[in-house]
Amino acid sequence: MQSVKNYIQGKAIGVAEYLTPVLTESKFRETGVLTPEEFVMAGDHLVHHCPTWQWAVGDEAKIKPYLPKDKQFLVTKNVPCYRRVKQVDTHQDDYEKVVEMDENDSGGWVDTHHFASLTQSQEACGEMSIPSTSPAVIPDDCQPSLHPADDNKDDDDDDDDEPALDMDEYEQSGLNEDDDACLDMTKLRKELPVAAGGGATATGDGDAAASDILRTRTYDLNITYDKYYQTPRLWLYGYDENRKPLTEAEMSEDISQDHANKTVTFEAHPNLTCSPMASVHPCRHAEVMKKIIETVAEGGCDLQVYVYLLVFLKFVQAVIPTIEYDYTQHFAL
Repeated sequence: MQSVKNYIQGKAIGVAEYLTPVLTESKFRETGVLTPEEFVMAGDHLVHHCPTWQWAVGDEAKIKPYLPKDKQFLVTKNVPCYRRVKQVDTHQDDYEKVVEMDENDSGGWVDTHHFASLTQSQEACGEMSIPSTSPAVIPDDCQPSLHPADDNKDDDDDDDDEPALDMDEYEQSGLNEDDDACLDMTKLRKELPVAAGGGATATGDGDAAASDILRTRTYDLNITYDKYYQTPRLWLYGYDENRKPLTEAEMSEDISQDHANKTVTFEAHPNLTCSPMASVHPCRHAEVMKKIIETVAEGGCDLQVYVYLLVFLKFVQAVIPTIEYDYTQHFAL
């Protein structure tokens, strides 16, 4: 039902986008939106500081006249995704923080694991116990000697008088069979994995062991300019370890369940002729960006429009937390 709703909404927005005039006057600080020129400026800044991102053209028939022909959208490829969201999505409601919410709307961006590290650390500290500092009573026969070297002097002399043990005679005697300290190399070789076999074992359990290995997925990410919402829009297309395209259900495994089929929809790419791609819907992007601009201003700083995409990549990370695309740790405002 949700997918049908998204399809109908997408078609309606497509018509509205066609009728919407191109934004020419900057309203970045007032509403958090971008003009096409500002999008290109922010894209150039992203490419300069993060060379993994590059400008792309797309299909000739889908060129947008309000953008430079050689700067239609941004792309980064082969982005690793090591884990599924369910493997890290163990948060509780107390660990979440709504980043942005309207007064009359229950929607908003959810920053998962916001308080997780602090709360979990406090819980861990609460479980720690400090052992008693009262002195232990040591029996007289266990009291340490004040002169340990003198106590062992006679024993050391006796050891020096004995001949060295011949290991060949020891093995032939069979005494090592009952020695727990000796390793059974034959048994050990059977249990050890074969290095060249990629984890397979000599006991025939290699298939079971290999099935437990989670292969790395990769994603191609695009950032387009949405003319209707006047904001950037993120698109994703995933592949398995054999470079085989992922299904929609498989890609949904790498999307936060707080946003799957809500914030993220599967739609046709505006610049490419391909299968439907997962897209982080831009209906709330401007509101979130406006809130960030206001928060930065309250701190005495001024958020510049050219860092828009760097900030954008930060807050959409909550939607796809296991796709390792963001290497921008710090940036100047």
